[in-house]
Amino acid sequence: MSSPGKVYLVGAGPGDPGLLTLKGLACLQQAELVLYDGLVNPLLLEHTPATAERTRRSGGPGEKLLDQEEINHRLITEARAGRVVVRLKGGDPFLFGRGAEEARALAEAGIPFEVVPGITAATASTAYAGIPLTHRLKSSAVAFVTGHEDPAKPAQSIDYSALAAFPGTLVFYMGLHRVGEICAALIEAGLDQTTPAAVISRGTCSSQQTVSATLKTLAEAVIDAELSAPSLIVVGDCVSERQSIAWFEQRPLLGRAIGITRPAAQAAGTIERILQLGAEPVLMPTISIEPPEDSSTVDAVIERLEEFQWIVFTSANGVAGLLGRLWDSGGDARRLGQARLAAIGPATASALQRYGLRADVVPAAFRAEELAAVLADQVQGTRVLWARASRGRDILPRVLADAGAEVEQLVVYQNLDVEAWPVEVAERIRSGSLDWIGLSSPSIAENVARLQPGPARLASISPVTSAAAVEAGLTVSAEATSYTWDGLLTAIVESERSTDAV
Repeated sequence: MSSPGKVYLVGAGPGDPGLLTLKGLACLQQAELVLYDGLVNPLLLEHTPATAERTRRSGGPGEKLLDQEEINHRLITEARAGRVVVRLKGGDPFLFGRGAEEARALAEAGIPFEVVPGITAATASTAYAGIPLTHRLKSSAVAFVTGHEDPAKPAQSIDYSALAAFPGTLVFYMGLHRVGEICAALIEAGLDQTTPAAVISRGTCSSQQTVSATLKTLAEAVIDAELSAPSLIVVGDCVSERQSIAWFEQRPLLGRAIGITRPAAQAAGTIERILQLGAEPVLMPTISIEPPEDSSTVDAVIERLEEFQWIVFTSANGVAGLLGRLWDSGGDARRLGQARLAAIGPATASALQRYGLRADVVPAAFRAEELAAVLADQVQGTRVLWARASRGRDILPRVLADAGAEVEQLVVYQNLDVEAWPVEVAERIRSGSLDWIGLSSPSIAENVARLQPGPARLASISPVTSAAAVEAGLTVSAEATSYTWDGLLTAIVESERSTDAV
């Protein structure tokens, strides 16, 4: 019989994937199975190599529902099979979740487990809404209260008289559909009806909305704003601080969802930038990057790298494809001899830096035409190696050959089409809940046209990509002037501002 595995009950935070703790990240990285709640941001699953399954206690038609006993049984069964299991829960496992029930089931079954606390919605969502829970002039205490007690309990235990007399901030979880009853009960118990109050919907997410009012008028304001769960109700004088220190909802792309069409493994920096702008990143890769089917050709060229005076890289993938293979085959940068290195842009130059190499040439404009023009005066009579993808434009070798260089093209990675959108992406496209899709190469533009982008607006990384998009029948709404993903996102911000100004 195999020795038991282990279960980690991990708090994922309330929505923003950047609020995961370092210990939670470490658990995900060693997990073999992740069972995650419906409120967990799926971007967190990019941190784990494990199989991930979503558990829902409630949901829409066709969704598999699991009750708590089934979840407990699954945790025990998987751990007894020797697996490392992460139970990833929204917020904190022990605060208005069922982490304690899961921990007890594991303890009674003799399963080793650990609890990894998470940032709870009350502290995170209020901070993102500009509402301090305590303030030395306004509140020296805070109370967390459920707004939805278990209906199976024999009697409801919330004492509204005690809450009305509480000298601090009140935070109600899961009370959106009872906000009118909660406010009325507090007023009836003696709390001043002019007390500042707020509801925060989908806190820390791009879709965050906050409504501020008085205790008396809050329910009506929530109805008018059409807020949705999950949400928090906050009551107390600290709510008034929001007028001067609200910050998150000022971000330029708040409420927008932006599709990232580049391979998921290369999207980390883009995800972070989109989050900084207040938008929701949606992974929807249209291509996958794979090694060549047969590496023998690459290996043969690696054996004679010293023959080349120039090595040209037009993507970070090309750098990884050639230099990664060089390293894996037992070589290192010394095999490059005296070759000079050219990179099409800063991202490719940064990829070279990770191998301890500095690009000799990086053009001012990050496209093949510009790189070819810069190199044309320097490559006459030299041998040039271009580390390239399995497909792409041929402008570079033609210009360099015309300039008198002997150009050898080496396919170091495959650029393969994705056959269909992921199910969740296809649903977002159909429902119109995807606002923008970024097109970062001509081949990606062609793939997006093939897969059909729906009503989402399209932003292009360069004029060449825009031309490919238009030729494929697409309409480009924004085009970068700096040919990077940062430039593409800047173009989206400018387009949104111009739209708002109309």
